[in-house]
Amino acid sequence: MIGLRFGQEAPSFTLPSTGGRDVALADFKGKSDVVLVFYCYDFGSI
Repeated sequence: MIGLRFGQEAPSFTLPSTGGRDVALADFKGKSDVVLVFYCYDFGSI
């Protein structure tokens, strides 16, 4: 398993948004801080 450390730059990725469009991490570069949270379970059914 490869992990990131605090302050380390995250690898580039693109994911679908809840609005139906793709959002890339690069879309926020220089505009806003980004907090990444990864859940190992789907909480959508709760």
